[in-house]
Amino acid sequence: MNTIDFADPSAAAATAADHVRRTLLAPAGIEGIDLALVLGSGWNQGVEELGEEIASVPLDEVPGFSKPVVQGHGGALRLARTPNGKVAMVLTGRTHFYEGRGVAPVVHGVRTAAALGATMLVLTNGCGGLDPAWAPGTAVLIADHINLTGATPLRGATFIDMSEAYSRRLMTVARQVEPSLPEGVYVQFSGPSYETPAEVKMAGILGGSLVGMSTALETIAAREAGLEVLGISLVTNAAAGISGENLDHQEVIEAGKQAGPRLTSLLQGLLAAL
Repeated sequence: MNTIDFADPSAAAATAADHVRRTLLAPAGIEGIDLALVLGSGWNQGVEELGEEIASVPLDEVPGFSKPVVQGHGGALRLARTPNGKVAMVLTGRTHFYEGRGVAPVVHGVRTAAALGATMLVLTNGCGGLDPAWAPGTAVLIADHINLTGATPLRGATFIDMSEAYSRRLMTVARQVEPSLPEGVYVQFSGPSYETPAEVKMAGILGGSLVGMSTALETIAAREAGLEVLGISLVTNAAAGISGENLDHQEVIEAGKQAGPRLTSLLQGLLAAL
């Protein structure tokens, strides 16, 4: 990992953004980016097909970023030009809250994207589904979230309106690409243990329909930075207690592999429309 001081998260993001700008964007004659994507479990297959590559670098060569510790994630920062001429930063991996590094590293990618000029952010993840109708491999739009980590990337009296945490405009665009996309409420747990059946039942009572270990904290940081957020979950398995089966991370990886071509097609459509 490229070590960086997160005592001032804004300064840390500025340092990372300056590095990307000097080493990757400037040589290509580009000043900044328009949007960013974070590809979670199952989403990084076909990343080479997401626009014309401008530059790519291992994540851990960028200040403040580190190699993903989760099997099924990639490990690169890729810059690409979308079909409509916009510049996208694609992160094939993320830092999770359960890694114990604190919240600032978890949202560092989001803040770096904002520092580079992004106005839109697409967050993806692999998760457990509470709706039995959502078979493994189902992509679900995130309409809202519940943050059960007990943490926040905000400091002090920083009051951010979360009435529309996930952009309705971007959800409409996503449905123009794939009209059949359902929507749900994502519940972020701390992890890294999978949720118990009782915890999944609690999530459902609270209004959740998707459970996982990422995304909500990133969305809060994105909204603080003024980014429009589109969230999409890949249901990789039925949440604990829904199907009666035990959970296995290998199942998550396999579901992502099976859904890979459809997810790539969805992301390609989004990048052409955004």
